[in-house]
Amino acid sequence: MINSTARRNILFSPPDISDVEIEEVIKTLKSGWVTTGPRTKEFEKRIAEYIGTKKAVCLNSATSAMELTLRILGIGPGDEVITSAYTYTATASVINHVGAKIVLVDTAPDSFEMDYSKLADVITDKTKAIIPIDIAGKMCDYEAIFRIVESKKDIFKANNDLQKLFNRVIVMTDAAHAFGAKRNGLNCGQVADFTCFSFHAVKNLTTAEGGAVVWSSIPGLDEEWLYKQYMLYSLHGQSKDALSKTQKGSWEYDILYPAYKCNMTDVMAGIGLIQLKRYEQLINRRREIIEMYDKALSPIGIKTLKHYDDNYLSSGHLYLARIPGINEDERNGIISKLAEKGVSSNVHYKPLPMFTAYKKLGFDIREFPNAYKQYANEITLPLHTLLSDEDVEYVIRSFISVV
Repeated sequence: MINSTARRNILFSPPDISDVEIEEVIKTLKSGWVTTGPRTKEFEKRIAEYIGTKKAVCLNSATSAMELTLRILGIGPGDEVITSAYTYTATASVINHVGAKIVLVDTAPDSFEMDYSKLADVITDKTKAIIPIDIAGKMCDYEAIFRIVESKKDIFKANNDLQKLFNRVIVMTDAAHAFGAKRNGLNCGQVADFTCFSFHAVKNLTTAEGGAVVWSSIPGLDEEWLYKQYMLYSLHGQSKDALSKTQKGSWEYDILYPAYKCNMTDVMAGIGLIQLKRYEQLINRRREIIEMYDKALSPIGIKTLKHYDDNYLSSGHLYLARIPGINEDERNGIISKLAEKGVSSNVHYKPLPMFTAYKKLGFDIREFPNAYKQYANEITLPLHTLLSDEDVEYVIRSFISVV
């Protein structure tokens, strides 16, 4: 009989890897094809089908997906890209990588989303893109974002033909958390102009490391041309990928420009193909856990991100809880006490202006008071599909006793 009061070891976010994924990796290794090949192409096809887009591109990370998208769009020095102060560094670092200026927006009061009322004010004739964040798996208010983008359409200055197709600021979402989310009847990946996903080890669907990008079709956009740009940028600008080069008599290739190396491998894609088959079961279990947390914590005044409503369905990636009335030091103390009880917890996120790298770029957390308030009392509780109901109950009891 299980002792429900005994100390447990609750990990924060281990990957849910079954024997089926392991068998698929073994088959891939035995196939003689381990780098980008048939499984990667199949995974791209399955992702596009799942989301409802014409194409998907698999890469080695969401970071690569975002950076390559900016580069393909021709965004660079002299341009500005807007994102939220409340995100992981990858969202903003890719802007810096391409040489554009990072423009940060504070969150709205008591919200993890950027303050849309301030968004219009920071759009200039140098703004080329906005990167919203679907934090914790909940899609942003895209209706508000696109209204603002359209209202500033008259000052947009396109640098190239691809930007001219949009003829406005481009919306490229960091959806690292949100694969499988929905809003107003549309899947995450069908709303923003470009949507970038993560399949990192801690994500709902993992390929160990990995990511993907999809895009919305617009008039005049050559889907095959765009797909090929990602292939070129992700593999040194090489005119043929490794799979094409193995065809008999087809060794010769060209380097069209000095590009990058961030392709997905078939070993990674093999894991992803099985994870995708299991995915509905995985996100349904996440919802069950979230509802257990909500039922126990909402009545005692803990503020949590609302994952489900009539018009949206989160992917349930993170459980963000805020404890009213405590400060940063008290929050850190609670995390330490939870650890003593065997419960691993985390914080999502430390606002970018608090990090050395962003301080050096001139950002000051005092200019982002709402983001700081969100961070100061936030604790992320364990949320993953290896948790049993008894584990969740133990986390709840431990959290309430400490708080």
